[in-house]
Formats: sequence, structure tokens, C-alpha cells
Amino acid sequence: MSHKFDLSQATMLEPVPAGPRRLPSVEDLAHKWKAVHDAAAAVGHLAQFGRETPGPEIIELPVRAADRGERIFEAAARGIDDLAAVMQPGLRALLALTAQGQDTTIAALVLWREFHAARTAIVDLVEAAR
Repeated sequence: MSHKFDLSQATMLEPVPAGPRRLPSVEDLAHKWKAVHDAAAAVGHLAQFGRETPGPEIIELPVRAADRGERIFEAAARGIDDLAAVMQPGLRALLALTAQGQDTTIAALVLWREFHAARTAIVDLVEAAR
């Protein structure tokens, strides 16, 4: 099977360092959470949806995760990292196909659904820790 993707500019994820993981600050996690949502907005556009307006339960998730304690904050941070690791190459692939004139509606819809399922799991994790 062949493909037309040019992976020469692809960004490789850094390996997970051994030993204890340094937790991000709440601000850093909020920044990453916003970036994931910005990527999701682009995917939603490619899926031919309107832009989603997340409510405070979504926007304020990093702060609520920090309020729930270190264990929950770390789990939420890992979930957000995992979600970012899925969204980045997924959006990159969709944009590459779009640049070639391909219809990406169905693929974007699949990534959109994956985003929402993962986001729901992260939100549920934080909310269950009340």
C-alpha cells in the first residue's frame, strides 16, 4: 500500500522520560486544554460543523482538576496529553488531504467523535472525584 503523505516535516513526540513525571502548572494545563480545543474547532470545520462554544464546565476543567488533588490533576493532565497526541497528527493528516483537494468530511467526523469521547472521559474523571 502506498500513500502520498510527506512525513519529512512531521514532528515526532519526545519519549516519556523515566522516573517521576513533573506535573504542569494549572496555567500550562489550561493552555494545552485550549490548544486541544482550537484543534478540535479546526476538525469541526473540516467536518462541516459550526464552531462549538464550550461552557464553563469544559473551559474551567484544569482549575477543577487542580482543586480535586494531585492524583486527579495528574490523571487529567495525562488524559489531555493523550488527547493532544491524537489530535495533532490527526489534524495534520486532514490538512494534508485538504491541501491535495481531497474531501475530508468523513475522516474529520471520525476524529471529531474521538475528540468528544476522550474529552467526555476526562471531564467525567474530574467530576467523579468530587
